[in-house]
Amino acid sequence: MWQEQNNTLYRSVTFKDFSEAFAFMVRVALLAEQHNHHPTWTNTWNKVEMWLSTHDAGGVVTEKDRNLAKAIDSVL
Repeated sequence: MWQEQNNTLYRSVTFKDFSEAFAFMVRVALLAEQHNHHPTWTNTWNKVEMWLSTHDAGGVVTEKDRNLAKAIDSVL
């Protein structure tokens, strides 16, 4: 579930292992390119953390972020 915090949408997802986490990141990378909007994210073994905000809108949450979050949810 996405949470709005500190002017970002935040989500953490835990997978079975590193391979599943990395495969998810590849799917998200392709979506991000399609949306021309890219997450700030980290990956530690099986955990992926993502933060979405629109930098050219002053670093706040916009409809671009909400749309990408929905797209990301669709590949989980």
